[in-house]
Amino acid sequence: MAEDEIATKAPETDAQESLVSGDTPAQEGASMGVRPLVALNTVSLIGLLVSRSLVRMPYAAKLKFGKAATGAPTGVGPNQEISKIADIDVYITKPSDYPHLPSKLLLFLSSGTGIHSKNNQLQADKFASQGFVVVMPDQFAGDSLQKNATDPNTSPDSNPSMIEKVKMGLADTAKSFMIDMWLARQSQEKVIPLLHKVIEGAKDEFADAVANGDGLYAVGYCFGARYVLLLGSELPDTVAKGQAVKDEEQGVVKVAPQIKAGAIAHGTSITKEDIEGLKIPISMACTENDQLFPDDVRAEGQKCLVDSGMEHEIQVFPGVPHGFAVVGEYDDPKIMEAQKAAFEQMLSWLQSH
Repeated sequence: MAEDEIATKAPETDAQESLVSGDTPAQEGASMGVRPLVALNTVSLIGLLVSRSLVRMPYAAKLKFGKAATGAPTGVGPNQEISKIADIDVYITKPSDYPHLPSKLLLFLSSGTGIHSKNNQLQADKFASQGFVVVMPDQFAGDSLQKNATDPNTSPDSNPSMIEKVKMGLADTAKSFMIDMWLARQSQEKVIPLLHKVIEGAKDEFADAVANGDGLYAVGYCFGARYVLLLGSELPDTVAKGQAVKDEEQGVVKVAPQIKAGAIAHGTSITKEDIEGLKIPISMACTENDQLFPDDVRAEGQKCLVDSGMEHEIQVFPGVPHGFAVVGEYDDPKIMEAQKAAFEQMLSWLQSH
């Protein structure tokens, strides 16, 4: 079911693509609800660029970018499909011998590129090949990060003019702004209730896999990683189900963890409190010096896990970009080796729990 033209090298690659690309018609069609920047003179362009860059580094500048994943999408086979659970779009991929041989149920929470990303589908298929019925929900309710038609492998001019520099800088600034707006729309209050609906429906539909695994497993990449942590915590029912407190005297009732074990890779927007609240065994494959999951936050979170006695493993991969653990083609063999190692780490953790 994946579409080649929106396949990306790594799960956050869409965040790096030009949402405003020089003089090209990159703004045709949907653009995440933000009107394109047009008809600005050179002075205005420079002013906007400088004022924005003085505030902070663009989000997109923190991410690597490169070639699309190779290989035919497997979402068109008899064991993969885009379907609906609880009226929410999901990508489902199953072992080739299911249901004749027992399998376990795995919730796959993707990066912002969502369920139609070829890379995300291929990554989910890898877990299915190891005996898991994998359900990857559209946790963005149709509002995933979108990729434009610009060739991601086109190299910039080695000696760009001042105007071209301004254009390139403005594009980074504009896409950073758009991504910030997108992230603001993907609130915990929106995502968690959606995931609970999918979980309830998936447990009914694949009750045999739940019984075989004695519960539900979960993996998460980038944006999805934080929600694996939250699903492995005791959340107030007001958050879990998106409801107001029904009985003020009773107060807020906590909902038990929805998963029995989890594994994440290069999480985004994770806080110490997210890790501190964990009630289930967790494995983390992390990127060293990752500005999207800072080393100090990871260290504080690990201390919380040690202090609480929660079973965990944390492996830090140096010299690799954020997003390295999802299927993709990298020229650097070190990154490809780390990609393989991260998958083996996560798979082994799930299989042992």
